[in-house]
Amino acid sequence: MHISERAMHLLARCFARAAGDEDGRERGDVPGWVLVTLMTAALVTAIWAFAEDQLLSILRNALDSVTPD
Repeated sequence: MHISERAMHLLARCFARAAGDEDGRERGDVPGWVLVTLMTAALVTAIWAFAEDQLLSILRNALDSVTPD
């Protein structure tokens, strides 16, 4: 859960900076690609928090099944 808390903190800081800077000047809308990137990072973090053991098991099995030529 430590990773997801840090990711959420960084996400909140990004949204705060996008909404306006420290002088109170508005900087405009957040571009769509920034929102897509942030939402993707949040989803990956949330999925990883719930399914870490299963994902690591899948990765280990996949790597173990690969044989060198």
